[in-house]
Amino acid sequence: MTFSSLAFLFIFFPLTFILYALTKSIKARNIILAAASIVFYAFGEPSAVVLLLLSVACNYILGILVTKGNAKSKKMYVVTAAVINIGMLFGFKYLGFFGSVLGDLTHSELNVPYLRLPIGISFFTFQGLSYVIDVYRNKKLLQRNPFYVLLYISFFPQLIAGPIVRYEDISYQLRHREFNSDRVSRGILRFIFGLGKKVLVANQMGLVADKVFSSSTD
Repeated sequence: MTFSSLAFLFIFFPLTFILYALTKSIKARNIILAAASIVFYAFGEPSAVVLLLLSVACNYILGILVTKGNAKSKKMYVVTAAVINIGMLFGFKYLGFFGSVLGDLTHSELNVPYLRLPIGISFFTFQGLSYVIDVYRNKKLLQRNPFYVLLYISFFPQLIAGPIVRYEDISYQLRHREFNSDRVSRGILRFIFGLGKKVLVANQMGLVADKVFSSSTD
């Protein structure tokens, strides 16, 4: 599902907005956004939803552990978070490549499993790592509500295309947000302008660029 698709514009976004608007509690709103983000991701990458949830669970637990114990154990948990997140990204992105290179060097056939790169894995792995690092630097940022961590890592507007946002920069907004007509109208206008530029400008320029690049390889 893309932001310019009919499913997003006429089903997903209106339903999410209505549920969000009808809810008054910030906790309930965060749960709605977190659930909507998982549904959004499942439309494009259903097989990787479990991977995303496991990533969130690991970083949530490590975020708690990194606030406990002595300085040495805290650093160990940060290193563990880095190994898990970067290792997962490296495994999906480069395992096949290095397997083929190693096979060529050793003149042998290595049965390296093919791992299809999940959409958005670069973003949610670094978001998760950012959470653990920021909590390590300032334990006051620790979030004990798992839905808040899930929302931060999987928030659908930036899940598949970024940008990567530091937890420190958005932690306050996870707990305190204003919802009024002025903000809604400005947000909708910004979305309309962005959608217009995407459909009318970016998509058309993409078609031209594709033709240029394809002709240059002939």
